[in-house]
Amino acid sequence: MGQLPTVSPAEDKAMARAIELAARGLGTTSPNPVVGCVLLDSAGHVVGEGFHAYAGGPHAEIVALAQAGEKARGGTAVVTLEPCNHTGRTGPCVQALIRAGVSRVVIAVDDPNPLAAGGEATLRDAGVEVLTGVRTAEAEDGNIAWLTSVRRGRPYVIWKTASTLDGRSAAADGTSMWITSEAARMDVHRLRGTVDAIMVGVGTVLADDPRLTTRDLRTGSLAIRQPLRVVIDSHGRTPAGARVRDGAAPTLIATTALLGGDDEGRVDLRAVLSELHHRGIRSVLLEGGPRLAGAFLAAGLVDLIISYVAPKLLGDGPAALVGAGVTTITDAIDLEVLDVDRVGPDLRLTARPRVSADSGTL
Repeated sequence: MGQLPTVSPAEDKAMARAIELAARGLGTTSPNPVVGCVLLDSAGHVVGEGFHAYAGGPHAEIVALAQAGEKARGGTAVVTLEPCNHTGRTGPCVQALIRAGVSRVVIAVDDPNPLAAGGEATLRDAGVEVLTGVRTAEAEDGNIAWLTSVRRGRPYVIWKTASTLDGRSAAADGTSMWITSEAARMDVHRLRGTVDAIMVGVGTVLADDPRLTTRDLRTGSLAIRQPLRVVIDSHGRTPAGARVRDGAAPTLIATTALLGGDDEGRVDLRAVLSELHHRGIRSVLLEGGPRLAGAFLAAGLVDLIISYVAPKLLGDGPAALVGAGVTTITDAIDLEVLDVDRVGPDLRLTARPRVSADSGTL
């Protein structure tokens, strides 16, 4: 048996760059994945780069091939996701790579979508050497929303929470503007710009009347692309004049009449996520309130937690989380802390549940 192909230092560096490029498509490619590609010539020099910028637009491989031109012949394509093998709104990337004369393709993640899979086999049948599994964990993290949607049939759910150091989301009199700093609030708007939907419960709408839009806080101007606003409102209590109905962004009021209810007459959260999945939503930012977050956590439907913690103490007031199904310390939801950073005077903690109850770990 011949020796298995190994990744070269130039290819490994190119994959790191391809993962960086892929991230530029966050928030604009849904329902497609984010993908980055770097083309190396036969001597290992970078001759082309590309990323998938928007759904319906050219794929990363096509952009990189256009830059490389004839220099791609005999070279290597380094790509974060297995090149597609089907015709959708664009043609199959594997055929473009074969026509360009690429002799080797290095892949981070195999495509789990049965519609697009098979690219590796097609490339090998055409005499192209294929190496897979390079920087897979990094590439999966960068494409986790799309991968979750394919593997679980629902969007990737991020719970964003803001609280004081003692876990309060508001003071005893209900005031909550502002617990966190302007720097943290600007960071939240950046986060909103990377997701497909922003979700709150009707209680948050009634208490705070939020806009749930993505804005430049310095100028107040709306971003060109606005995520779908989703209100979990079992019994249709969202006022006609609520700002989530203002037309600044699309809005879905999720009621039991629309999506069905659970045994307690509340909107079925899995039905909501299924509906969003069918609408092409691949990522959801869960922003409020504490009971809705608790219901999602209790159902094992939270994939990532981003917690902004202000250096303040309130002593009393609403808790940031209620009803997560934990009654004793042994039931505590165990988290893996991924990152802790300063955002202005606040802390931003990023973590994920170690095991997701809906289908185990990815």
